[in-house]
Amino acid sequence: MAKEIALKYGCNPNQKPSRIYVEDGELPVTVLNGKPGYINFLDALNSWQLVKELKEATGLPSAASFKHVSPAGAAVGLPLSETDRKIYFVDEEELSPIACAYVRARGADRMSSYGDWAALSDVCDADTARLLKKEVSDGVIAPGFTEEALEILRQKKKGNYNVVQIDPDYVPEEIEHKQVFGITFEQGRNNIKIDESLLTNIISENKNLPESAKRDLMIALIALKYTQSNSVAYAKDGQCIGIGAGQQSRVHCVRLAGNKADNWWLRQNPKVLALPFKQGIRRADRDNTIDVYISDEYEDVLRDGTWENFFETKPEVLTKEEKKEWLSKMNGVSLASDAFFPFGDNIERAHKSGVEFIVEPGGSIRDDNVIDTCNRYNMTLVFNGVRLFHH
Repeated sequence: MAKEIALKYGCNPNQKPSRIYVEDGELPVTVLNGKPGYINFLDALNSWQLVKELKEATGLPSAASFKHVSPAGAAVGLPLSETDRKIYFVDEEELSPIACAYVRARGADRMSSYGDWAALSDVCDADTARLLKKEVSDGVIAPGFTEEALEILRQKKKGNYNVVQIDPDYVPEEIEHKQVFGITFEQGRNNIKIDESLLTNIISENKNLPESAKRDLMIALIALKYTQSNSVAYAKDGQCIGIGAGQQSRVHCVRLAGNKADNWWLRQNPKVLALPFKQGIRRADRDNTIDVYISDEYEDVLRDGTWENFFETKPEVLTKEEKKEWLSKMNGVSLASDAFFPFGDNIERAHKSGVEFIVEPGGSIRDDNVIDTCNRYNMTLVFNGVRLFHH
């Protein structure tokens, strides 16, 4: 390991010189392939913390798909269902738990995950490497790589794919620093531990909180710990299905993330699963086409004939009425917020996306309004007293 790594440039090409370094000791990362940049390392170090904590909290192999210093997705390594395999474009081969975790982390929001940075809590195996090789991705960080996995990854991007190994035992200093406009900021690291002990203060009339919801709420909270604020995360079946990051208004976070969660569910509609794609269509084009198909713009696409570029035959429209009916079947969703909900309108929007379990810090002067709205929809609401702002 080295004391510093020189980078091509900073956030933008004009920002030179650029490097990452430590004052004392050695960097906990080793570049095994490629030449990661400034933003790559920001994504790598934030995403590694997320998956490390996610595995500690759940005991399951964990993965994240990162873009611009926020997760596009995060998940644990539960087996893939038949529907999962269809909507995530995975063949019928058996996959390791860490490979399943990455499929689910990337698959929930494939549009946002395009060109991602991948993070793995466990050693990257050949299964995961083969999946990464198929996708448009900038790099991966993991505590180790098998020889076969490394050989596969070194073939990606004409040999320039970024592969970073991190020391899983590395513990940073308790005090962290950053500079803005030549001024140094100092604070204690956010070492709050997220586990089931944060889910005990149920203040709604409905006290039901099954183990699956506890798991999903922890996944959402840990994802938010490394998401640019304001932020909320919807989770279901061991994965985030919609993350709203960096919005000034919390209800806009809820809408943004809720729309992503709705898209995840709509992709499971039988009409979407049966779309007659042409052979050889690129994965990114397929993702984009599905996104258009489930949007309200698709009828215009049918009229102007561009559907012929992607489909063997003209597919039926998924009507607004059919989408509304399908979305009404969505349930069992968990929602976490990095700060309190100031108004009940957030809960109203969450209800439309099948949310039944919510965790937030509490502490708003309108907590009563939020609680009343949750009670009206028979939701389980937890106040954990923990704010998770990340900037």
